[in-house]
Amino acid sequence: MQNVPEEWRESREDRGDGRMVEIRWRGDSEVKNGGTRREEVEKESLMMELTRLVQKMVKESSWWERRGVDCCILGAAFLCLLPAFLLLGSYRCVWFTAGMLLMGVAHAVITVKGTHLASHGALSESQAWGKFWAIFFIEVCGSFSARAGIQGHIKMHHAHTNVIGLGDSSVWKVPFLPRTIYLFIAPLAVPIITPLVAIAQLKGHSLAHILRTVLMVSLGLYSQYWLLINVSGFRSPFGALLCMLVCRAMFSVPYIHVNIFQHIGLPMFSPTQRPKRIYQMTHGVLNLPRNPLLDWTFGHSLINCHVEHHLFPFLSDNMCLKVKPVVSKYLTEKKLPYQEDSYLSRLHLFFNKYQELMVFAPPITELVGVQ
Repeated sequence: MQNVPEEWRESREDRGDGRMVEIRWRGDSEVKNGGTRREEVEKESLMMELTRLVQKMVKESSWWERRGVDCCILGAAFLCLLPAFLLLGSYRCVWFTAGMLLMGVAHAVITVKGTHLASHGALSESQAWGKFWAIFFIEVCGSFSARAGIQGHIKMHHAHTNVIGLGDSSVWKVPFLPRTIYLFIAPLAVPIITPLVAIAQLKGHSLAHILRTVLMVSLGLYSQYWLLINVSGFRSPFGALLCMLVCRAMFSVPYIHVNIFQHIGLPMFSPTQRPKRIYQMTHGVLNLPRNPLLDWTFGHSLINCHVEHHLFPFLSDNMCLKVKPVVSKYLTEKKLPYQEDSYLSRLHLFFNKYQELMVFAPPITELVGVQ
């Protein structure tokens, strides 16, 4: 931008959806939300300083670190599908079970880690390839609308994290369900619900978009069904469909858990009065500890680097892990929260406070002095 005063440029802020928001000042005496211009610029500079540190690490990293590691993990998941289909054709219980587990893990890597990275454009620097991978992973593999997925996740959840009614993870709340049903049984229906919700999201879109989404989702579902019949040797259509459901639902319970554990129960903000981005993300996002299984199936950015991911959503899983020490050290030095808790601790909290956290509307948090 040309002819922009230095103080205006220093106050630019990434809101999380790919847009840069500028806080423009009319004079040294202007006051905003109870703070002076100088204080506001200092608050803005916290995010900018951290951004410079992270960008420096990204520039110094190789392609392998930025994208290669995660692309190889996704590639390995696809390679695991062939032995999984072959093992599912075995009449021996041990081998059949191994095939089921292998396909369930591969499916979770592809549909959770893959769709998440693709939605953020983290698999390629090319916009054209980024769009291709988004359609492939979200629609063909994930059985959901790419446009609706990106709109809901990038433009709502990331841009308005923990803002009541916008990005507050309310999509995962089903208040009429008892806690045991919601936490441990209802998630098993996610593979069935997902394509139905995808179809409902198509209302109002162009005919071309509707046809593409329906075609891609159908292609993904039918491909797995066809392979089970023709490669694995399933003789019963019902058996093939049941196998698909089991494989696709294998990680649905932890998937729902992760989505609610890392945001709900943390500070929530009003749509009309929210803190600066760095305060919003550090107060409203939580990391789970490293888990050998979930780290590699869901990705670091959804498990132990979720704070880093919300601060820098364009980074791949591997880069989130690499910048984690820098981010945690910086936030600690600036006396900002760096929230972490264990999976079992969060599960215990949600089970005991289900009514408060998942049924009733959460209270709005007032961060006095940083609004």
